[in-house]
Amino acid sequence: MVNPFDDNYFMKRALQEAEAAFEKGEVPVGAVIAIDNRIIARAHNLTETLNDVTAHAEMQAITAAANFLGGKYLEKCTLYVTLEPCQMCAGALYWSQISNVVYGARDEERGCISMKTKLHPKTKMVGGIMAEEASKLLKRFFIEKRNLN
Repeated sequence: MVNPFDDNYFMKRALQEAEAAFEKGEVPVGAVIAIDNRIIARAHNLTETLNDVTAHAEMQAITAAANFLGGKYLEKCTLYVTLEPCQMCAGALYWSQISNVVYGARDEERGCISMKTKLHPKTKMVGGIMAEEASKLLKRFFIEKRNLN
């Protein structure tokens, strides 16, 4: 039997969060954190809404997951995020000791890979899951933003 709760399943949920961000005029990045095939946190960018540069989807999801679990470490958890984490988010993911990070689109300029930011040694990272869908949403957002200015 095929497990319906694969990376695509959870990335689709992260993309729903990214769409919610898009609707609010936020950069459309969404994230979910799962453990044992169960979503324990959902989040999207809120930097404009909260007037807070640290309110990235990953940061919001880390806080929600830690609150759900009752502790700061996210061992055995997987973060699904539509865009490769930035340096700040990668640092927070390092300290959370999250087990897995699965991202959609690469961020060639500001992503943790280009910035050479290290994740926790036990953290596994996989990219490119539903990257095309995530990229299209980001491109659409920035095209619309440019056309409004």
